[in-house]
Amino acid sequence: MATAKLDTYEVPTNQDLMNPTLDALFELGGSATNGEITTQVIKDLDLSSEIVEAPHITRSNTNTHMTELEYRLAWSRTYLKMYGAIENSTRGVWSLTAKGRNVGQVDPQEVTTFVRQLQGKRKSVTNSEYSSEATSIDDSESEELEDEETEWREHLLKTLLEISSDAFERLCQLLLRESGFIEVEVTGRPSDGGIDGRGIFRLGGLIGFPVLFQCKRYSSNVGVGVVRDFRGAMLGRADKGLIITTSNFTQEAQLEATRDGAPPIDLINGELLLDKLKELGLGVSTSTRTVEVVEVNDDWFNTI
Repeated sequence: MATAKLDTYEVPTNQDLMNPTLDALFELGGSATNGEITTQVIKDLDLSSEIVEAPHITRSNTNTHMTELEYRLAWSRTYLKMYGAIENSTRGVWSLTAKGRNVGQVDPQEVTTFVRQLQGKRKSVTNSEYSSEATSIDDSESEELEDEETEWREHLLKTLLEISSDAFERLCQLLLRESGFIEVEVTGRPSDGGIDGRGIFRLGGLIGFPVLFQCKRYSSNVGVGVVRDFRGAMLGRADKGLIITTSNFTQEAQLEATRDGAPPIDLINGELLLDKLKELGLGVSTSTRTVEVVEVNDDWFNTI
């Protein structure tokens, strides 16, 4: 694929994406989800589909469910959070802090230096020491921090791709039920125009919205044709649709899903799917580890 051959250095660096991330949050009213931030940044920077869809390649030289842009935006958000400019809720919604609203724009190198000092990686950092690294946030450092997070994601994604299509549909059914849908059923009939199931989303326990959903256990990106065909199958049956995939959606597919004048279709990509499975504890368990931090007090020894 053309996107796989794209030099990832053509994708804006982690530092280059810090201020666009803040700009996106300002434009979106001060808060937004990961997907909303990504969409706004793509729009603001007028990024090409080749850059937007370039996959993130891990150190083990394997593709992940994330694009390189999503990966670098995630690190930008992490650094901005540690800097105190943004914060996120347990439901994955990012928002500007008072500091973020006041500064408006940040000096990416200042943010990087602040975070490194906060982590205790280095006691002092000068601009000259890192002037040659201004194009990115220490790639080797990012890769080290990535390993543990990437490991469970790769394992889970591999597992999802290995289960049967029927099992994946049942998993999506359970996911929707755990997320507040009722009367969720899997149809999966070949003559159903690609519709794998239906359910009702109950808003505030009062109003119900019928939703049709489609499950795509793909390793490659879902294209615009899938979205168009699914919308065609929706006509006259529901005003809301949902496509869940283990991969990602092309830029054209994302635009088609929210096209003006057409029934909206929500897109759940692999990144969000893995996050939701973790959040809901579906096949994923989490535990908290206590890490002992030991520091040597040089001044104390000097007083002996």
